[in-house]
Amino acid sequence: MAPPEESKLVAEAKKIPVEPTHYSYTERDVILYNLGIGATEKDLQWTYEGDDEFSALPTFGVIPQFLASSGLPLDWLPDFNPAKLLHGEQFLSIKAPIPTSGELVNHTRLLEVLDKGKAAAVTSVVETRDKSGTLIFENQSTVFIRGSGGFGGQRTGSDRGAATAANAVPKRTPDAVVEEQTSSSQAALYRLSGDLNPLHILPEFAAIGGFNKPILHGLCSMGISGKHVFQKFGPYKDIKVRFAGVVYPGETLITEMWKEGAKIIFTTKVKERDTIVLASAAATLVDGAAKAKL
Repeated sequence: MAPPEESKLVAEAKKIPVEPTHYSYTERDVILYNLGIGATEKDLQWTYEGDDEFSALPTFGVIPQFLASSGLPLDWLPDFNPAKLLHGEQFLSIKAPIPTSGELVNHTRLLEVLDKGKAAAVTSVVETRDKSGTLIFENQSTVFIRGSGGFGGQRTGSDRGAATAANAVPKRTPDAVVEEQTSSSQAALYRLSGDLNPLHILPEFAAIGGFNKPILHGLCSMGISGKHVFQKFGPYKDIKVRFAGVVYPGETLITEMWKEGAKIIFTTKVKERDTIVLASAAATLVDGAAKAKL
């Protein structure tokens, strides 16, 4: 049942059928992703398929769903212009052990559309299952489309638990801090995991967007920080970030982490410009993993 303040426009958009998408991958794709978010030749559990503990880093869960979430039709929005789309937030819930190869199926649906006046905030959900039907990942992705607001929709979103938590930073020193310099070719490598947007590789395309040079994928920054959380505190069952700023390949990311019960609240900033790029961010540790590996 639609929320009482949901506009007819949005209610009709939710009825638009979205075909399932398929994602097939091998251990090579897992290694490529792990390398794309900064794993090195020393991290054999992430970069050598023959290692006894070979695995995908948790944030690999954003990869199988990427084309599914970006394929959601949005041209029903007023004055829709794909060039004015910004990735605002991402929430990943890991529902089962991550296979290191396989065939997955993504089912996408429109969850919520907010009228922000000068922009629309669109949240979609992608459920990723294996061939047996087991749910492996759930992603909730929020994009902002500038210039598409003012359609009379609801202005405030619903509480979706960890996916919408504010994750205010505690007023104390972080429990863990990890600093990692990205490489100048980080975006060129990460894009091979599926996000081929020229914004991340073509200088002239980045210039159209108002950037001095190609920028790093937001999901790559999320993956790097997710790796830091994993290294310091162990496995987590969900992770959420808000994309608050851009990162240029070659810049240094600093992830500051605070342990609050089973939740690890974190922020990520660019060292060279002292600017926050990931905010309202947190990961929920899996049961039994709450002992910090400091």
